Amino acid sequence: MGKGPTPFANIGKHAKDLLTKDYNLDQKFTLSMRSSTGMGFTATGLKKDQKFFGDINTVYKSGSTRVDVKVNTYSNVSTKVTVNDLLPSSKVAFRFKTPDHKSGKLEIEYLNHHAAIGSSIGLNPTPLLELSAAIGSKDLALGGEIGFDTASASFTKYNAGIGFNKPDFSAALFLTNKGQVLKASYIHSVNPSTSIAAEMTHRFSTFANNFIIGSSHAIDPLTVVKTRFSDKGKVAMLCQHEWRPKSLITVSAEYDSKSINTATKMGLTLVLKP
Repeated sequence: MGKGPTPFANIGKHAKDLLTKDYNLDQKFTLSMRSSTGMGFTATGLKKDQKFFGDINTVYKSGSTRVDVKVNTYSNVSTKVTVNDLLPSSKVAFRFKTPDHKSGKLEIEYLNHHAAIGSSIGLNPTPLLELSAAIGSKDLALGGEIGFDTASASFTKYNAGIGFNKPDFSAALFLTNKGQVLKASYIHSVNPSTSIAAEMTHRFSTFANNFIIGSSHAIDPLTVVKTRFSDKGKVAMLCQHEWRPKSLITVSAEYDSKSINTATKMGLTLVLKP
């Protein structure tokens, strides 16, 4: 399955991760613990707008089955049961939230050397249907996704994209927002420790163009520095250090050069894994 096309949701993922992943402009704390028996526990706390939010996520793995249970600040419980290879080359997942009895969802993913197909259906009388598909190979993938709301008999989304991957670069082109937005992204590995990425967006309705450029540089095997700049005048920087195996401390900052009265946003993320 590793030789087949990437699922549609993962087209352009490398560039997106460089530009957005691990940036956090609030105070965030994560504690993760895992045992050799397949049990896992993660607690996350976040301070945002002078309020504290948090959740606790418990994971249990046994063979091809994984169960995720998450409890948030408002005592809402989210459960996901995933079974791999229930059918050959497939993954089946069932989600539901408590106390929302209409939140059930069934997800199915199928991967092979020539196609990656994903679908989901809400388990209620008027479900939301979603389908995504990508065809091609590990190097070239062409795909799309649609969403249909049976309650209103209308499409909630329809997007298309193409991705091209090589060991030292990756490029993607998307038509999103029901055909109203054209988005292109590119990431290039300058050397084993440095990568650069860019994303450009064009909106047909307003003829507006936007872009984001960024870079990632590994100072040493344990420390990574990332930068990001947008046409809106926002400059961001991130420094992440692995101070012990799988335990990370990340400091993020963002400055808005077009809003001189706004203070620089700072964020701290701490991940502990014993």
